[in-house]
Amino acid sequence: MAKVTSKLQVTVPKAIAVQYGIRPGDEIEWVPSGDAIRVVPADRMARAADPQWRLKVFDAATERQRLRQSRHPRRRSQGGRGWAREELYDRAGPR
Repeated sequence: MAKVTSKLQVTVPKAIAVQYGIRPGDEIEWVPSGDAIRVVPADRMARAADPQWRLKVFDAATERQRLRQSRHPRRRSQGGRGWAREELYDRAGPR
């Protein structure tokens, strides 16, 4: 856990710095996120504004999701739901 000094400075834990490639002299952004604060390396914030980079990241995430879903095929129940969409309109009765 990091502490805030009297000068409002914070030390980034070494494990976090190594994991995210943060080095002395790097700039970081403090981003409000609801009830929390996200700390993001400044170069990633600049990259996130680039539409081509965002599409590349989105495509990679989509491919990862496709792989996850292929490992666990969706099972359909044999009995169905026990009702059909059309029945929803007939249940209300005459108007």
